[in-house]
Amino acid sequence: MTGTLKTTLIQNPSSADVNITLGTSGEVTLAKSPVLNGSTSGTLTIAAPAVAGTNTQTLVAATGTLAPLISGTAVASTSGTSIDFTSIPSWVKRITVMFSGVSTSGTSNLQIQLGAGTIQSTSYDATAAQGDNATTVTSVRATSGFIFTATNAAANLWYGNMTITSFGSNTWTETGALGRSVASNAQWCAGGVTLSGTLDRVRITTINGTDTFDAGSINILYE
Repeated sequence: MTGTLKTTLIQNPSSADVNITLGTSGEVTLAKSPVLNGSTSGTLTIAAPAVAGTNTQTLVAATGTLAPLISGTAVASTSGTSIDFTSIPSWVKRITVMFSGVSTSGTSNLQIQLGAGTIQSTSYDATAAQGDNATTVTSVRATSGFIFTATNAAANLWYGNMTITSFGSNTWTETGALGRSVASNAQWCAGGVTLSGTLDRVRITTINGTDTFDAGSINILYE
């Protein structure tokens, strides 16, 4: 690449311009007239730095849409049998559901359901498991939603995230992990479902659908 850039010499405003030339080999040449360091002319050339290997980078051809990361409005999980987030845009490919101190009134396990116009409560293939400091593992499977606790109790306060990702053709998969405040154990989950249409809503509820939320807050991120 070659070219010439002119700029005023700041140290000596009354002097003439400095010419900066970029050479084809990467060198930089500075030339100034009529005065350069007290002389009537002069040229300073800075050689290009040595480069090991090639200095050419090939970009992979790709197309796609860059979408923002949007935060929903946190909802207090202190009443009701379910909490819904609706009007999720059709372009969304990933949703993160976040739990902070969430509790329910009973022992029914928590689950997340997706929907396209209405909530879908069938055809999920999901599993949640629990591990504790006694090396005991408990696992539970569900078809009514993305189950994300293997055991539950009214005293539990749940913290953690579930990430739900588009697989294409209205198929969604999920993974998640939660911890609870009253015991030294962790819960993790995974699953998948194919919806009847384009996802536009997420519901957080319990397996029995009758236990009520009584503490904490829930929010989502989508992108």
